[in-house]
Amino acid sequence: MRIPRRLPRRLFVVAAAMLTVGASATFVATADAAVPPPPSGMSLVFSDDFTGAAGTGVNRSNWLYSTGTGYPGGAPNWGTGEVETMTDSTANVYHDGNGNLAIRPLRDSAGRWTSGRIETQRTDFAAPAGGRMRMEARIQQPNVTGAAAAGYWPAFWALGAAARPVGATNWPSIGEIDILENVNGRSSHFAALHCGTNPGGPCNETTGLTSGERSCTGCLSSFHTYAVEYDRSTSPEQLRFYRDGTNYWTLSATAVDATTWSNALHHGFFMILNVAIGGGFPAAFGGGPTAQTQPGFPMLIDYVAVWQSSGGTTPPTTSPPSGAVRDAYARIEAESYNAASAVQAEACSEGGQNVGWIANGDWLQFNNVDFGSGGVRDFVARVASGAGSGVSGLVEVRLDSRSNAPIGSFALGNTGGWQSWQSIPGNVSNVTGRHTVFLTFTSGQPADFINVNWIQFRR
Repeated sequence: MRIPRRLPRRLFVVAAAMLTVGASATFVATADAAVPPPPSGMSLVFSDDFTGAAGTGVNRSNWLYSTGTGYPGGAPNWGTGEVETMTDSTANVYHDGNGNLAIRPLRDSAGRWTSGRIETQRTDFAAPAGGRMRMEARIQQPNVTGAAAAGYWPAFWALGAAARPVGATNWPSIGEIDILENVNGRSSHFAALHCGTNPGGPCNETTGLTSGERSCTGCLSSFHTYAVEYDRSTSPEQLRFYRDGTNYWTLSATAVDATTWSNALHHGFFMILNVAIGGGFPAAFGGGPTAQTQPGFPMLIDYVAVWQSSGGTTPPTTSPPSGAVRDAYARIEAESYNAASAVQAEACSEGGQNVGWIANGDWLQFNNVDFGSGGVRDFVARVASGAGSGVSGLVEVRLDSRSNAPIGSFALGNTGGWQSWQSIPGNVSNVTGRHTVFLTFTSGQPADFINVNWIQFRR
């Protein structure tokens, strides 16, 4: 329910029945808790504990600010009818000095609202085939109720990676997972999956497939954990939603057709934290903002974390040949490097493994690459990128030393996701004989900007 829409927002038809969540205890805990250890069988792939100095903004290596009233090229007012302007000001988004990030909506003397919306730079949070992925945050909702809360719309959610390059104009087919939403200061929260087509379609858009409203005494005045776990190790696959460790709603893949489910979930995601003001969802529960709405009540986020398990079977790894000669004109699998810097292999959507987490200054080394008597025309690399806006870099080929000048290169920006693969060619100087080949990576930004599956030289 938190997606930039292509069409004007319709009022939501959401069951207003207040459903109690299991038998879980109410969590009234300290404001600053450490990121918890990984769930069984999973490992941490991303976290932010928001321990910055009071009054400072977020770490821009981890996060980007979405500012204004919509994505460039996307729907106005974020497509939902909300009325605030999102900013990167520390008046709206700031560390509180107590181990939390605050996202605070404000209203000026002319009645104009501002607030904050941040998104992870990374767009590759995914469950591998046969594995699991869990996104979690510990949050205190804005502590405001009644008429003073009219129009408040805090949320913790995720969008499919392919949304970012096109301003989410491909919503809802690319998937949206709403992990926590609240409106109008109600003592409750909602969860949802958006998918398929809009309006209507297999996912009942624009409402989506929802948990309905879940009662939550104390969610406005204390911290609670909210999580979703995407499980591809079970059949049918499941999305399981949790509050304070209790699974309160499960959505099975059988809820929709296989194509809709795959398009919505079989790819990477980026996470979003924001507080909107006004729009269709608050309107469905009484409306707002009004003259009685009070600005300045923040959503507080103690931590966010993403954990992932390996797939059901270990993807095959191509090991470097032991002392053997590599044929320059055959595919050289990226993970078969002889040496590398600051990278790691991961399961690849095209099978086997790819090398990921590649940023400025990283490199791969391949020994004993035989170019024969020459005649090299170019090289091609199978690459993917889910890098954030403005993040790009060069892929360079160097021979025998990383300090030698490149013999060829190409530039790469976002391809639509960390597993959205493209074969990119680059011209190279003619080469003969056997050499150590280095792939080096250069970028003007510190963020990861490329994954590599394989390379190959061509005559």
